[in-house]
Amino acid sequence: MRTREPTLVFATSDKGGTGRSVTSCNIAYRLSLRGDDVAYVDFDFGSPTAGALFEIGRAERGVTPGTGMHSYLLEDVGEAARLNIAHTSDRKQLRRVQSGAGKLVLYPGDLGGSEFTVCDDSMVKQGTALFSKLLNEFSVVIVDLSAGRSVALNLALRITAAAELRSRVHRWLVYHRWTRQHVLAAGGLVYGDNGLLDHGEEWGHNREALLASTRCVRTAVAATDRTRNTPDRTRDADRPEQNTWLDEQAIALQELAMANGLGAAMVLGQTPIEPMLQWREQVILDVDVNARIANEATADAYMRLARRLTDKSTWDIE
Repeated sequence: MRTREPTLVFATSDKGGTGRSVTSCNIAYRLSLRGDDVAYVDFDFGSPTAGALFEIGRAERGVTPGTGMHSYLLEDVGEAARLNIAHTSDRKQLRRVQSGAGKLVLYPGDLGGSEFTVCDDSMVKQGTALFSKLLNEFSVVIVDLSAGRSVALNLALRITAAAELRSRVHRWLVYHRWTRQHVLAAGGLVYGDNGLLDHGEEWGHNREALLASTRCVRTAVAATDRTRNTPDRTRDADRPEQNTWLDEQAIALQELAMANGLGAAMVLGQTPIEPMLQWREQVILDVDVNARIANEATADAYMRLARRLTDKSTWDIE
């Protein structure tokens, strides 16, 4: 199936280690299982490793220099390299396309690519042409940006402000771990000086509309609800003092998120702590859950994120 309108999704974070890329890849995979045709564009210029997450050995750190996203934006190549996950992944389960599933295609960066120092008009033109083309082919286009107030973020804001894309549906996902430092950093990225809203307004976005297009994704959230049927591995029955402290910190984080404009209304969803991903960042498949090496709650969280991302009622924009 296709979503009502093709959607551009930009994944960003103010700090590294937020789980931005691995969560975005898992959302992309879950969207494809639902029938959406999905493009995953690696704009993490300093670390183009989406190929490793999709387990494509020949593109673990990008593709041959001169063929990837870096080269395309610099106009060194006419067409950006594209890798169909079902045809190129080294993991056989990712090559098995379920009935009714959509295609999942990676647009990788260049091997040895690095962060751009400037964002010029020619790069904006190239990016605008690429995204316009992808929106004609794919239901959802997920663009994984470099962390922080990066050239990648500025480039994405300039591209979406271009006349050709201004009226298209675009979403901004700000990833952060559920810690004090990450909540503060995410709030700064959205609302702070030279952040998402400031730079968006500078390039021609309506500030209120841009904010309404923005949601947070909380990652590696420890369970604190004692009514859940699944065990909470952060708790020790023999240490009630620690459990009380954990409850207090959960409340403090909720209050901090509210104070920084990242309360419940701004949250698209969250993912739990997942041991499998702590050891190996990858796409979690149902076979992993069935084999009991990945938690069902994690796969469910990715499916909920995919569903809410493409559900018009999730967003305040008409």
